[in-house]
Amino acid sequence: MTETTGRWKAPQSGLVRKPSPSELPRPEALALLDSVPIGRVLFSHQALPAVRLVNHVVVDEDVVIRTHAGAALLGSAQDGAVVAYQADEVDLVRRRGWSVTVTGVAKLVGDRAAQRRYREMLHPWVGGRMDQVVRISIDYLTGLRFG
Repeated sequence: MTETTGRWKAPQSGLVRKPSPSELPRPEALALLDSVPIGRVLFSHQALPAVRLVNHVVVDEDVVIRTHAGAALLGSAQDGAVVAYQADEVDLVRRRGWSVTVTGVAKLVGDRAAQRRYREMLHPWVGGRMDQVVRISIDYLTGLRFG
């Protein structure tokens, strides 16, 4: 970031290497997804795309998140809608990183024992009651490494 604008500026040198993406094998993509606590869930809300920043855990090759009652995502989860989940880690200075995207069905977890298990594993990073647990199946997984 520059001191004056607060915006990040890429190095001006024409000699800067531009990274080429390479596809990650599924086990490596899952491990990277599991290595970070924060990602973005993408879903449809009132016929429009919506994105929410949430924390997650990977359990049995599913992504598990918690949310609050009344959250826009719950409509999709109650309907068993297809959603996407994306997490990444990027080093802007060294121009390297990775990105993993999951596509799968979101389902509200109704089983009390499963809810308790997931609540013990996943502690929300924002305030408020996060009593709802959503499990996203990993039906499609793409992972890319840059640099």
